[in-house]
Amino acid sequence: MLDSESETLKGILISEDICTENQLLEIEEEYHRTGKPFATLLMDFGIITEENLLQLIATSLGTDVIDLTGLELAKEIIDLIDSQTIRMYGIMPVSFDGTAITIASRNPLNYQISDELRFILDKEVRVVVAKEKQIDAAIEKFYPVESESMHDMLASLGDINVEEGGADLDSVKVEDIESMANEAPIVRFVDVVMYQAIKAKASDVHFEPFEKEFKIRYRVDGALYEMAPPPKNLAIPVISRVKIMSGLNISERRRPQDGRIQLKIGGRPVDLRVSSLPTSHGESVVLRVLDRSVVNLDLNVLGIAEDVLKIMRQLIHMPNGIFVVTGPTGSGKTTTLYSCIKECNSPEDKLLTAEDPVEYDLEGVIQLPIHESIGMTFGRALRAFLRQDPDIIMIGEIRDLDTAQMAVQASLTGHFVFSTLHTNDASGAVTRLIDMGVEPFLITSSFVGVLGQRLIRKVCTNCKTGFVPTDDDIKLLGLSRDEVGTRKFYYGKGCVNCNQSGYKGRKSISELLVMSNQIRELVTKKAPTIVIKEKARELGMRTMREDGVRSILDGETTMEEVLKYT
Repeated sequence: MLDSESETLKGILISEDICTENQLLEIEEEYHRTGKPFATLLMDFGIITEENLLQLIATSLGTDVIDLTGLELAKEIIDLIDSQTIRMYGIMPVSFDGTAITIASRNPLNYQISDELRFILDKEVRVVVAKEKQIDAAIEKFYPVESESMHDMLASLGDINVEEGGADLDSVKVEDIESMANEAPIVRFVDVVMYQAIKAKASDVHFEPFEKEFKIRYRVDGALYEMAPPPKNLAIPVISRVKIMSGLNISERRRPQDGRIQLKIGGRPVDLRVSSLPTSHGESVVLRVLDRSVVNLDLNVLGIAEDVLKIMRQLIHMPNGIFVVTGPTGSGKTTTLYSCIKECNSPEDKLLTAEDPVEYDLEGVIQLPIHESIGMTFGRALRAFLRQDPDIIMIGEIRDLDTAQMAVQASLTGHFVFSTLHTNDASGAVTRLIDMGVEPFLITSSFVGVLGQRLIRKVCTNCKTGFVPTDDDIKLLGLSRDEVGTRKFYYGKGCVNCNQSGYKGRKSISELLVMSNQIRELVTKKAPTIVIKEKARELGMRTMREDGVRSILDGETTMEEVLKYT
């Protein structure tokens, strides 16, 4: 099902006879598969150009298409709407005649935006249409986040005064904490921290109180970056503000808590999963950012080599069996599983998932959150699933013998099961299951394949620099000078585009273990991991290290990244 704006746009396209029903069906399938905006897909499919699309929308709304290039605004117009509202709704004011304010909107077909703005501003609102990139550029020009520095925000805190260092948190009244957390400067500061994290495509935000300082760090492309630290005495109000936003109990500071914040940034929904942890210097809070617009749930964009992807597709489309993705925390296992589920999703099949927690909503898939505190474990979820007439099942993780046995049973009774395991490589998954207590003959009769993977950072294309590798470099990677030939290795010098890190974005490196007859024979004999791995290599498996070397030779990453993670 499309969102309301996309449904409206679809209706306009049909009424104007711009595309056929079959074309729209194909685009809708791609929309559900990739999560890309409907309007973007229309242009990707060559149905309509951006200029014609904007004109079509403007005509349907009875308004104009405007060019924001070179836009200049008087201060009184800029001050009509605050920065938070501008960014939350994805709008840009362009004029004001004393009665009505004219705005360009990233989502002009979302009528709720103009209705809410009329209420907030107590003014008439007229919507015009403009290119998204121009709207975003204008917002950055007239409402830059950096325009109000952290120093300015914190200087305006005024009466907020919490003792530093070893203050007894229990001596601070809940009413006082709540009052401090709702002070306008604190609210604004937390909003800016979250916005900057989402803008930087951070996966996590860490609020960390220490004895003499209060740190805030973002995790971008797997690495943590520290922002300018706020004063230590703001730890309590800032963390309390986050807890209030996520529905946590601010009076409970001795037990871990979990919550959720739902935001709208530029008109798109963003989920933040919140986890608080009591420490000796206050509560440490981590936000996991779940931004659907950043994650593309498509097997084609994960960075898996074409030859591996071809075999993998054959495996996951089998009528029954178990396919497992392995790797440590943060290696992209969940994204790969989601992409597999979307690949297999069709109206002819019933799909059920058990997750801890559910990270993204999948169209046409029944998703169950795991709650071990009330006894809803993966094993119990699997038992319930088997009574729901499923075709395909996804289990977030095989943690114990009970879950493993239920997964095997589901496979042997005609279902296809996806899951994950925490092992260092694909071959280790087999021995891990045997260590759990799963009989080898059950593994060989149910498992079809195991994908081991890691996420490595990609070299920033903006500051990418080539160099001739030394003999020592080549030796470290297990290569010969002949294999490298005249090819260069690359690194990033560091630039504004990559925050001086030399890296921008991540890709996966992987190894695919197929459960062939030769591998089954070794599993039955309970062969050690190294023996299974060597046999798989003989049969054509490319290891993660070898896949990483391929990425180095293709100029996608650095040798430091590959050596670090393989």
